Amino acid sequence: MEFDGKILVIGLGAVSRCTLPLLLTHVDSRPATYTVIDFAAPEEHARWVREAGITLVQDRVTPANYDELLGTYVGPGDLIVDLSWNVDTVTMLDWCRSHGVRFLNASVEQWDPYATGENRMPREKTLYARQMAIRAMIARWGDNHGPTAVLDHGANPGLVSHFTKLALSDIASRLVADDGPRAELRDRVGELAAAADWARLSQALGVKVIHVSERDTQVSSDPKREDEFVNTWSVEGFYEEGIAPAEMGWGTHERMFPPGTQVHQHGPLNQIAVGRMGCRTWVRSWVPCGDIAGMVIRHGEAFSISEHLSVVEDGVCVYRPTVHYAYCPADAAIASLHELHMRGYDLQKKQRIMGDDIVEGRDELGVLLMGHPYTAWWTGSLLDIHEARSLVPHQNATTLQVAAPLMAATKWVIDNPSAGVRLPDELPYERILADSRPYLGPLVSQPVDWTPLKSWPDPFPGFSRRRPSDDDVWQFTTFLID
Repeated sequence: MEFDGKILVIGLGAVSRCTLPLLLTHVDSRPATYTVIDFAAPEEHARWVREAGITLVQDRVTPANYDELLGTYVGPGDLIVDLSWNVDTVTMLDWCRSHGVRFLNASVEQWDPYATGENRMPREKTLYARQMAIRAMIARWGDNHGPTAVLDHGANPGLVSHFTKLALSDIASRLVADDGPRAELRDRVGELAAAADWARLSQALGVKVIHVSERDTQVSSDPKREDEFVNTWSVEGFYEEGIAPAEMGWGTHERMFPPGTQVHQHGPLNQIAVGRMGCRTWVRSWVPCGDIAGMVIRHGEAFSISEHLSVVEDGVCVYRPTVHYAYCPADAAIASLHELHMRGYDLQKKQRIMGDDIVEGRDELGVLLMGHPYTAWWTGSLLDIHEARSLVPHQNATTLQVAAPLMAATKWVIDNPSAGVRLPDELPYERILADSRPYLGPLVSQPVDWTPLKSWPDPFPGFSRRRPSDDDVWQFTTFLID
Protein backbone atom coordinates (compact mmCIF):
# COMPACT_ATOMS: atom_id res chain seq x y z
CA MET A 1 0.00 0.00 0.00
CA GLU A 2 1.39 3.38 -1.01
CA PHE A 3 1.30 6.37 1.31
CA ASP A 4 2.78 9.73 0.35
CA GLY A 5 2.38 11.38 3.73
CA LYS A 6 4.51 11.45 6.83
CA ILE A 7 4.00 9.01 9.72
CA LEU A 8 4.68 10.04 13.32
CA VAL A 9 4.88 7.18 15.84
CA ILE A 10 4.66 8.23 19.49
CA GLY A 11 6.38 5.77 21.81
CA LEU A 12 9.08 3.16 21.33
CA GLY A 13 7.94 0.54 23.81
CA ALA A 14 7.60 -3.18 23.16
CA VAL A 15 4.47 -2.86 21.00
CA SER A 16 5.92 -0.01 18.96
CA ARG A 17 9.14 -1.95 18.30
CA CYS A 18 7.03 -4.80 16.94
CA THR A 19 4.65 -2.57 14.94
CA LEU A 20 7.31 -0.53 13.13
CA PRO A 21 8.74 -3.48 11.15
CA LEU A 22 5.22 -4.40 10.01
CA LEU A 23 4.49 -0.84 8.91
CA LEU A 24 7.78 -0.68 7.01
CA THR A 25 6.87 -3.97 5.30
CA HIS A 26 3.22 -3.31 4.45
CA VAL A 27 3.03 0.47 3.96
CA ASP A 28 5.01 1.61 0.92
CA SER A 29 6.48 4.73 2.42
CA ARG A 30 10.16 5.64 2.63
CA PRO A 31 11.70 5.15 6.12
CA ALA A 32 12.76 8.79 5.98
CA THR A 33 9.09 9.81 6.15
CA TYR A 34 8.81 8.16 9.59
CA THR A 35 9.52 9.94 12.87
CA VAL A 36 9.48 8.26 16.29
CA ILE A 37 9.14 10.29 19.48
CA ASP A 38 10.16 8.67 22.76
CA PHE A 39 11.39 10.26 25.97
CA ALA A 40 13.55 7.38 27.24
CA ALA A 41 14.50 5.05 24.39
CA PRO A 42 17.32 2.67 25.43
CA GLU A 43 20.34 2.96 23.15
CA GLU A 44 19.92 -0.53 21.68
CA HIS A 45 16.43 0.35 20.46
CA ALA A 46 17.38 3.87 19.42
CA ARG A 47 20.22 2.46 17.32
CA TRP A 48 17.87 0.05 15.50
CA VAL A 49 15.47 2.89 14.65
CA ARG A 50 18.26 5.09 13.28
CA GLU A 51 19.79 2.23 11.30
CA ALA A 52 16.40 1.65 9.68
CA GLY A 53 16.50 5.22 8.36
CA ILE A 54 13.84 6.53 10.77
CA THR A 55 14.22 9.85 12.58
CA LEU A 56 14.24 9.42 16.35
CA VAL A 57 13.32 12.39 18.53
CA GLN A 58 14.02 12.03 22.25
CA ASP A 59 11.23 14.10 23.76
CA ARG A 60 7.97 13.69 25.64
CA VAL A 61 4.51 14.77 24.49
CA THR A 62 3.02 16.87 27.31
CA PRO A 63 0.11 19.28 27.84
CA ALA A 64 2.59 22.13 27.52
CA ASN A 65 4.36 21.16 24.27
CA TYR A 66 2.06 18.92 22.24
CA ASP A 67 0.88 21.64 19.83
CA GLU A 68 4.36 22.74 18.80
CA LEU A 69 5.87 19.25 18.93
CA LEU A 70 3.23 17.54 16.80
CA GLY A 71 3.13 20.42 14.33
CA THR A 72 6.87 20.08 13.76
CA TYR A 73 6.55 16.58 12.32
CA VAL A 74 3.07 16.19 10.77
CA GLY A 75 0.54 18.28 8.86
CA PRO A 76 -2.55 17.89 6.66
CA GLY A 77 -2.86 14.39 5.19
CA ASP A 78 -0.25 12.87 7.49
CA LEU A 79 -0.73 10.16 10.15
CA ILE A 80 -0.04 9.80 13.87
CA VAL A 81 0.23 6.31 15.37
CA ASP A 82 0.09 6.79 19.14
CA LEU A 83 1.59 3.82 21.01
CA SER A 84 2.47 5.72 24.16
CA TRP A 85 0.81 5.81 27.56
CA ASN A 86 -0.64 8.82 29.39
CA VAL A 87 -0.96 10.99 26.27
CA ASP A 88 -4.49 12.36 26.36
CA THR A 89 -6.64 10.93 23.56
CA VAL A 90 -9.22 13.75 23.63
CA THR A 91 -6.44 16.31 23.18
CA MET A 92 -4.90 14.33 20.33
CA LEU A 93 -8.21 13.91 18.52
CA ASP A 94 -9.02 17.61 18.78
CA TRP A 95 -5.56 18.59 17.51
CA CYS A 96 -5.68 16.10 14.62
CA ARG A 97 -9.11 17.29 13.49
CA SER A 98 -8.06 20.94 13.47
CA HIS A 99 -4.84 20.11 11.56
CA GLY A 100 -6.20 17.54 9.09
CA VAL A 101 -4.07 14.72 10.49
CA ARG A 102 -5.19 11.10 10.65
CA PHE A 103 -4.81 9.21 13.94
CA LEU A 104 -4.60 5.68 15.31
CA ASN A 105 -4.03 4.29 18.80
CA ALA A 106 -4.29 1.05 20.78
CA SER A 107 -5.92 2.47 23.92
CA VAL A 108 -7.77 5.57 25.11
CA GLU A 109 -5.50 7.50 27.48
CA GLN A 110 -5.40 10.53 29.81
CA TRP A 111 -2.57 12.88 30.72
CA ASP A 112 -2.61 11.77 34.36
CA PRO A 113 -4.95 8.86 35.16
CA TYR A 114 -3.95 9.00 38.83
CA ALA A 115 -4.85 12.67 39.42
CA THR A 116 -7.08 13.17 42.50
CA GLY A 117 -7.57 9.42 42.46
CA GLU A 118 -8.69 9.04 46.08
CA ASN A 119 -11.43 11.66 45.70
CA ARG A 120 -13.20 10.15 42.68
CA MET A 121 -15.94 7.54 42.58
CA PRO A 122 -15.00 4.27 40.84
CA ARG A 123 -17.20 5.06 37.81
CA GLU A 124 -15.29 8.33 37.29
CA LYS A 125 -12.04 6.35 36.84
CA THR A 126 -13.41 4.11 34.09
CA LEU A 127 -12.81 3.81 30.38
CA TYR A 128 -16.55 4.41 30.01
CA ALA A 129 -16.01 7.93 31.36
CA ARG A 130 -13.22 8.46 28.81
CA GLN A 131 -15.51 7.32 25.99
CA MET A 132 -18.16 9.78 27.15
CA ALA A 133 -15.56 12.58 27.10
CA ILE A 134 -14.77 11.70 23.48
CA ARG A 135 -18.46 11.74 22.56
CA ALA A 136 -18.94 15.09 24.27
CA MET A 137 -16.09 16.51 22.20
CA ILE A 138 -17.58 15.14 18.95
CA ALA A 139 -20.91 16.71 19.92
CA ARG A 140 -19.11 20.06 20.33
CA TRP A 141 -17.62 19.62 16.85
CA GLY A 142 -21.13 19.29 15.45
CA ASP A 143 -20.25 16.41 13.11
CA ASN A 144 -17.98 13.38 12.82
CA HIS A 145 -16.77 13.74 9.24
CA GLY A 146 -13.18 14.89 9.69
CA PRO A 147 -9.85 13.09 9.27
CA THR A 148 -10.04 9.42 10.19
CA ALA A 149 -9.16 8.45 13.76
CA VAL A 150 -9.34 4.78 14.78
CA LEU A 151 -9.24 4.25 18.54
CA ASP A 152 -8.56 1.14 20.64
CA HIS A 153 -7.22 -0.98 17.79
CA GLY A 154 -4.57 -3.34 19.13
CA ALA A 155 -5.24 -6.97 20.02
CA ASN A 156 -7.69 -6.26 22.79
CA PRO A 157 -9.26 -3.89 22.37
CA GLY A 158 -9.27 -4.16 18.59
CA LEU A 159 -8.68 -7.58 17.09
CA VAL A 160 -11.13 -9.23 19.48
CA SER A 161 -14.03 -7.20 18.04
CA HIS A 162 -13.32 -8.84 14.68
CA PHE A 163 -12.96 -12.26 16.33
CA THR A 164 -16.44 -11.71 17.81
CA LYS A 165 -17.99 -11.18 14.38
CA LEU A 166 -16.16 -14.20 12.99
CA ALA A 167 -17.45 -16.29 15.90
CA LEU A 168 -21.04 -15.10 15.38
CA SER A 169 -20.75 -15.84 11.68
CA ASP A 170 -19.37 -19.34 12.32
CA ILE A 171 -22.03 -20.15 14.93
CA ALA A 172 -24.71 -18.97 12.51
CA SER A 173 -23.30 -21.08 9.67
CA ARG A 174 -23.23 -24.13 11.92
CA LEU A 175 -26.79 -23.58 13.08
CA VAL A 176 -28.18 -23.01 9.57
CA ALA A 177 -26.59 -26.27 8.41
CA ASP A 178 -27.80 -28.18 11.49
CA ASP A 179 -31.10 -30.07 11.35
CA GLY A 180 -31.54 -29.83 15.12
CA PRO A 181 -32.78 -26.24 15.63
CA ARG A 182 -36.29 -25.42 14.49
CA ALA A 183 -36.67 -24.24 10.90
CA GLU A 184 -37.87 -20.72 11.74
CA LEU A 185 -34.79 -20.11 13.90
CA ARG A 186 -32.49 -21.36 11.15
CA ASP A 187 -34.19 -19.07 8.64
CA ARG A 188 -34.03 -16.08 10.97
CA VAL A 189 -30.37 -16.64 11.80
CA GLY A 190 -29.52 -17.06 8.12
CA GLU A 191 -31.23 -13.78 7.23
CA LEU A 192 -29.52 -11.84 10.02
CA ALA A 193 -26.09 -13.28 9.19
CA ALA A 194 -26.51 -12.41 5.50
CA ALA A 195 -27.48 -8.85 6.47
CA ALA A 196 -24.54 -8.59 8.93
CA ASP A 197 -27.03 -7.46 11.59
CA TRP A 198 -24.67 -8.44 14.37
CA ALA A 199 -26.73 -7.30 17.35
CA ARG A 200 -29.92 -9.08 16.32
CA LEU A 201 -27.91 -12.10 15.20
CA SER A 202 -26.34 -12.34 18.65
CA GLN A 203 -29.82 -11.96 20.19
CA ALA A 204 -31.33 -14.66 17.93
CA LEU A 205 -28.50 -17.05 18.76
CA GLY A 206 -29.05 -16.48 22.47
CA VAL A 207 -25.52 -15.29 23.31
CA LYS A 208 -25.49 -14.28 26.97
CA VAL A 209 -21.83 -13.75 27.83
CA ILE A 210 -18.66 -12.90 25.88
CA HIS A 211 -15.30 -13.30 27.56
CA VAL A 212 -12.16 -11.96 25.96
CA SER A 213 -10.27 -14.93 27.37
CA GLU A 214 -6.48 -15.02 27.29
CA ARG A 215 -3.75 -17.16 28.78
CA ASP A 216 -0.10 -16.30 28.24
CA THR A 217 2.22 -19.27 28.89
CA GLN A 218 5.49 -17.69 27.70
CA VAL A 219 8.38 -18.51 30.02
CA SER A 220 11.72 -16.75 30.40
CA SER A 221 15.14 -18.31 31.02
CA ASP A 222 15.77 -15.34 33.32
CA PRO A 223 13.59 -15.68 36.45
CA LYS A 224 11.83 -12.70 38.00
CA ARG A 225 13.95 -11.12 40.71
CA GLU A 226 12.85 -9.56 43.98
CA ASP A 227 11.36 -6.07 43.53
CA GLU A 228 11.13 -6.51 39.74
CA PHE A 229 8.01 -6.37 37.57
CA VAL A 230 8.25 -8.67 34.54
CA ASN A 231 5.70 -8.75 31.73
CA THR A 232 5.37 -9.64 28.04
CA TRP A 233 4.10 -6.14 27.16
CA SER A 234 3.98 -2.70 28.79
CA VAL A 235 4.54 -2.73 32.56
CA GLU A 236 3.16 0.80 33.06
CA GLY A 237 0.14 0.05 30.88
CA PHE A 238 -0.65 -3.17 32.76
CA TYR A 239 -0.19 -1.44 36.12
CA GLU A 240 -2.50 1.46 35.24
CA GLU A 241 -5.34 -0.72 33.96
CA GLY A 242 -4.84 -3.38 36.63
CA ILE A 243 -5.29 -1.10 39.64
CA ALA A 244 -8.27 0.67 38.02
CA PRO A 245 -11.81 -0.49 38.84
CA ALA A 246 -13.06 -3.65 37.16
CA GLU A 247 -15.60 -2.71 34.50
CA MET A 248 -17.68 -4.69 32.06
CA GLY A 249 -20.46 -4.51 29.53
CA TRP A 250 -23.55 -5.51 31.50
CA GLY A 251 -25.99 -7.96 29.93
CA THR A 252 -29.78 -7.67 29.99
CA HIS A 253 -30.00 -11.25 31.29
CA GLU A 254 -28.16 -10.41 34.52
CA ARG A 255 -30.31 -10.50 37.68
CA MET A 256 -27.86 -9.41 40.37
CA PHE A 257 -25.09 -6.83 40.53
CA PRO A 258 -21.79 -7.91 42.08
CA PRO A 259 -20.90 -6.25 45.43
CA GLY A 260 -19.66 -2.69 45.08
CA THR A 261 -21.28 -2.02 41.70
CA GLN A 262 -21.35 1.54 40.36
CA VAL A 263 -23.95 2.34 37.66
CA HIS A 264 -23.30 5.13 35.16
CA GLN A 265 -25.64 8.09 34.97
CA HIS A 266 -25.50 9.12 31.28
CA GLY A 267 -24.64 7.81 27.83
CA PRO A 268 -25.63 4.37 26.49
CA LEU A 269 -25.47 2.86 30.01
CA ASN A 270 -24.09 -0.39 28.64
CA GLN A 271 -21.43 -0.79 31.33
CA ILE A 272 -21.02 -1.04 35.07
CA ALA A 273 -17.98 -0.49 37.26
CA VAL A 274 -17.10 -2.39 40.42
CA GLY A 275 -15.45 -0.75 43.41
CA ARG A 276 -12.52 -3.16 43.41
CA MET A 277 -9.38 -3.38 41.32
CA GLY A 278 -9.51 -5.35 38.10
CA CYS A 279 -6.35 -7.21 39.09
CA ARG A 280 -8.14 -8.42 42.25
CA THR A 281 -11.35 -9.51 40.46
CA TRP A 282 -11.05 -13.08 39.17
CA VAL A 283 -13.46 -15.15 37.07
CA ARG A 284 -13.62 -18.67 35.65
CA SER A 285 -13.07 -18.87 31.90
CA TRP A 286 -11.65 -21.10 29.17
CA VAL A 287 -9.03 -21.10 26.39
CA PRO A 288 -7.98 -24.03 24.18
CA CYS A 289 -5.39 -25.26 26.70
CA GLY A 290 -8.18 -25.60 29.29
CA ASP A 291 -9.88 -23.85 32.22
CA ILE A 292 -8.35 -20.60 33.43
CA ALA A 293 -8.81 -18.11 36.24
CA GLY A 294 -8.67 -14.68 34.62
CA MET A 295 -8.75 -11.10 35.86
CA VAL A 296 -11.52 -8.67 34.91
CA ILE A 297 -9.03 -6.04 33.77
CA ARG A 298 -10.77 -3.06 32.19
CA HIS A 299 -10.44 -2.88 28.40
CA GLY A 300 -12.09 -0.86 25.66
CA GLU A 301 -13.71 -3.89 24.03
CA ALA A 302 -16.05 -4.31 27.01
CA PHE A 303 -17.53 -0.97 25.99
CA SER A 304 -17.47 -1.22 22.20
CA ILE A 305 -18.59 -4.85 21.77
CA SER A 306 -21.42 -4.59 24.29
CA GLU A 307 -22.72 -1.39 22.70
CA HIS A 308 -22.33 -2.77 19.18
CA LEU A 309 -24.35 -5.87 20.12
CA SER A 310 -27.12 -3.98 21.93
CA VAL A 311 -30.66 -4.18 20.52
CA VAL A 312 -32.61 -1.02 21.35
CA GLU A 313 -36.34 -0.76 20.73
CA ASP A 314 -38.34 2.42 21.46
CA GLY A 315 -35.41 3.77 23.44
CA VAL A 316 -35.11 0.69 25.66
CA CYS A 317 -32.29 -1.85 25.44
CA VAL A 318 -34.02 -5.23 25.10
CA TYR A 319 -30.87 -7.28 24.53
CA ARG A 320 -27.20 -6.98 25.37
CA PRO A 321 -24.61 -9.62 26.33
CA THR A 322 -22.26 -9.27 29.27
CA VAL A 323 -18.76 -8.55 27.90
CA HIS A 324 -15.45 -8.37 29.76
CA TYR A 325 -11.83 -9.45 29.81
CA ALA A 326 -10.67 -12.64 31.58
CA TYR A 327 -6.88 -12.34 31.58
CA CYS A 328 -4.39 -14.91 32.83
CA PRO A 329 -0.97 -13.34 32.13
CA ALA A 330 2.43 -15.01 32.04
CA ASP A 331 3.62 -16.68 35.25
CA ALA A 332 6.28 -14.00 35.78
CA ALA A 333 3.62 -11.28 35.50
CA ILE A 334 1.38 -13.07 38.02
CA ALA A 335 4.30 -13.29 40.45
CA SER A 336 5.00 -9.60 39.82
CA LEU A 337 1.37 -8.75 40.58
CA HIS A 338 1.46 -10.73 43.81
CA GLU A 339 4.54 -8.83 44.90
CA LEU A 340 2.80 -5.58 43.87
CA HIS A 341 -0.09 -6.45 46.21
CA MET A 342 2.42 -6.97 49.03
CA ARG A 343 4.03 -3.59 48.24
CA GLY A 344 0.71 -1.78 48.67
CA TYR A 345 0.60 -1.10 44.90
CA ASP A 346 3.86 0.86 44.88
CA LEU A 347 5.12 -0.19 41.44
CA GLN A 348 8.48 -1.94 41.41
CA LYS A 349 11.28 0.30 40.14
CA LYS A 350 12.96 -2.54 38.25
CA GLN A 351 10.90 -3.45 35.20
CA ARG A 352 11.51 -5.85 32.33
CA ILE A 353 9.72 -6.88 29.14
CA MET A 354 10.41 -10.49 28.21
CA GLY A 355 11.92 -10.83 24.73
CA ASP A 356 14.86 -12.88 23.53
CA ASP A 357 14.98 -14.56 26.96
CA ILE A 358 11.67 -16.38 26.32
CA VAL A 359 12.36 -20.10 25.83
CA GLU A 360 8.86 -21.49 25.26
CA GLY A 361 5.13 -20.84 25.49
CA ARG A 362 2.39 -19.12 23.53
CA ASP A 363 -0.35 -16.54 23.92
CA GLU A 364 -3.86 -17.95 23.53
CA LEU A 365 -6.06 -14.92 22.88
CA GLY A 366 -9.66 -15.04 21.71
CA VAL A 367 -13.32 -14.58 22.48
CA LEU A 368 -15.52 -17.10 24.28
CA LEU A 369 -19.19 -16.67 23.35
CA MET A 370 -21.58 -18.48 25.70
CA GLY A 371 -25.29 -19.23 26.02
CA HIS A 372 -26.15 -20.15 22.41
CA PRO A 373 -27.31 -23.61 21.19
CA TYR A 374 -23.72 -24.95 21.17
CA THR A 375 -23.10 -23.85 24.79
CA ALA A 376 -19.78 -22.04 24.16
CA TRP A 377 -17.66 -21.13 21.14
CA TRP A 378 -14.03 -19.95 21.18
CA THR A 379 -12.49 -17.98 18.31
CA GLY A 380 -8.95 -16.69 18.49
CA SER A 381 -5.19 -16.85 17.96
CA LEU A 382 -2.76 -19.50 19.21
CA LEU A 383 0.59 -17.83 18.55
CA ASP A 384 3.71 -19.38 20.05
CA ILE A 385 7.05 -17.72 20.66
CA HIS A 386 8.91 -19.62 17.94
CA GLU A 387 6.52 -18.61 15.15
CA ALA A 388 6.40 -15.04 16.45
CA ARG A 389 10.20 -14.79 16.32
CA SER A 390 10.31 -16.26 12.82
CA LEU A 391 7.91 -13.54 11.65
CA VAL A 392 9.42 -10.56 13.50
CA PRO A 393 12.82 -11.22 15.11
CA HIS A 394 13.35 -10.27 18.76
CA GLN A 395 9.58 -9.96 19.42
CA ASN A 396 7.21 -12.15 21.41
CA ALA A 397 3.77 -13.62 20.78
CA THR A 398 1.93 -10.99 22.80
CA THR A 399 3.40 -7.93 21.12
CA LEU A 400 2.90 -9.45 17.65
CA GLN A 401 -0.79 -10.11 18.37
CA VAL A 402 -1.09 -6.37 19.10
CA ALA A 403 1.08 -5.17 16.22
CA ALA A 404 -0.66 -7.13 13.45
CA PRO A 405 -4.10 -5.50 13.88
CA LEU A 406 -2.42 -2.13 14.36
CA MET A 407 -0.82 -2.58 10.94
CA ALA A 408 -4.13 -3.72 9.45
CA ALA A 409 -5.98 -0.72 10.89
CA THR A 410 -3.25 1.63 9.62
CA LYS A 411 -3.85 0.36 6.07
CA TRP A 412 -7.59 0.97 6.50
CA VAL A 413 -6.97 4.51 7.76
CA ILE A 414 -4.79 5.24 4.73
CA ASP A 415 -7.52 3.91 2.43
CA ASN A 416 -10.25 5.89 4.24
CA PRO A 417 -8.86 9.35 5.01
CA SER A 418 -12.10 11.12 6.04
CA ALA A 419 -14.15 8.65 8.07
CA GLY A 420 -14.12 10.56 11.37
CA VAL A 421 -13.62 8.91 14.76
CA ARG A 422 -14.17 5.13 14.66
CA LEU A 423 -14.02 2.20 17.06
CA PRO A 424 -12.90 -1.28 15.95
CA ASP A 425 -16.48 -2.57 15.61
CA GLU A 426 -17.07 -0.01 12.84
CA LEU A 427 -14.29 -1.38 10.62
CA PRO A 428 -14.72 -4.25 8.11
CA TYR A 429 -13.87 -7.36 10.10
CA GLU A 430 -13.01 -9.59 7.14
CA ARG A 431 -10.46 -7.11 5.79
CA ILE A 432 -8.80 -6.54 9.18
CA LEU A 433 -8.58 -10.30 9.81
CA ALA A 434 -7.19 -10.96 6.32
CA ASP A 435 -4.38 -8.42 6.85
CA SER A 436 -3.66 -9.59 10.42
CA ARG A 437 -3.94 -13.33 9.93
CA PRO A 438 -0.42 -14.08 8.62
CA TYR A 439 0.94 -12.91 11.99
CA LEU A 440 -1.49 -14.65 14.36
CA GLY A 441 -0.42 -18.29 14.19
CA PRO A 442 -3.17 -20.94 14.10
CA LEU A 443 -6.61 -19.31 14.08
CA VAL A 444 -9.20 -21.44 15.90
CA SER A 445 -12.99 -21.13 15.72
CA GLN A 446 -14.76 -24.06 17.39
CA PRO A 447 -17.62 -25.11 19.68
CA VAL A 448 -16.68 -25.85 23.29
CA ASP A 449 -18.60 -27.94 25.81
CA TRP A 450 -17.78 -25.70 28.78
CA THR A 451 -19.65 -23.73 31.43
CA PRO A 452 -18.43 -22.21 34.72
CA LEU A 453 -20.34 -24.97 36.51
CA LYS A 454 -18.71 -27.83 34.62
CA SER A 455 -15.84 -28.23 37.07
CA TRP A 456 -17.25 -26.37 40.07
CA PRO A 457 -15.02 -27.04 43.12
CA ASP A 458 -16.50 -28.08 46.44
CA PRO A 459 -13.55 -28.87 48.75
CA PHE A 460 -15.57 -28.52 51.97
CA PRO A 461 -19.16 -29.68 51.40
CA GLY A 462 -21.56 -27.74 53.55
CA PHE A 463 -19.01 -25.01 54.31
CA SER A 464 -17.72 -23.71 50.98
CA ARG A 465 -19.77 -21.63 48.55
CA ARG A 466 -22.83 -23.54 47.38
CA ARG A 467 -22.88 -24.53 43.72
CA PRO A 468 -25.23 -22.15 41.86
CA SER A 469 -28.27 -23.64 40.18
CA ASP A 470 -28.13 -24.52 36.50
CA ASP A 471 -30.55 -21.63 35.85
CA ASP A 472 -27.80 -19.24 36.99
CA VAL A 473 -25.07 -20.70 34.78
CA TRP A 474 -24.58 -17.51 32.72
CA GLN A 475 -24.87 -15.06 35.62
CA PHE A 476 -21.73 -13.00 36.30
CA THR A 477 -21.80 -14.05 39.94
CA THR A 478 -21.44 -17.69 38.83
CA PHE A 479 -18.20 -16.90 36.96
CA LEU A 480 -16.87 -14.80 39.86
CA ILE A 481 -14.21 -16.48 42.01
CA ASP A 482 -14.52 -15.64 45.70
